[in-house]
Amino acid sequence: MKTYTASSTPPALRSIELLAKLMDNQFRIPGTQIRFGLDPIIGLIPGGGDFAGFLVAAYMLSVLAKNGASGFVLARMVLNIVLDAVLGSIPLVGDVFDFAFKANQRNLQLMREHYQEGRHRGGAWKLLVPLLLVLLIFLVGLVWLSYKFISWIAGWG
Repeated sequence: MKTYTASSTPPALRSIELLAKLMDNQFRIPGTQIRFGLDPIIGLIPGGGDFAGFLVAAYMLSVLAKNGASGFVLARMVLNIVLDAVLGSIPLVGDVFDFAFKANQRNLQLMREHYQEGRHRGGAWKLLVPLLLVLLIFLVGLVWLSYKFISWIAGWG
């Protein structure tokens, strides 16, 4: 696989590479090869952490869509995001899943294929907007359910 130099990497991809690294691989557990980022850490915040992860993933999707990605690659990226959101929202199991799955890195690989190999071209806004709306509704529902559950446990209502 070709490695990009600072001068040959498209600016949009450079910023996404930094963001994906921060979210999925920024830190390493000393004495191991295990890497993790902010995604599993912020995922510990009930509801809000999953929403923050969704916003980062949505930004990555929008950058690729603006650069001519096809509906197919965007659908693959959305599948990664949905798996991360659904499985990541399960208490404890989801936190472990966030350490292992690294949806942002998977989506970054799709973006590299787009820029490096010229794959996954074509407009995608007709697919992207409805999928993002569905994901947003899902995450808002997840936040609402988390709030209701915490209220029930705490005896607030």
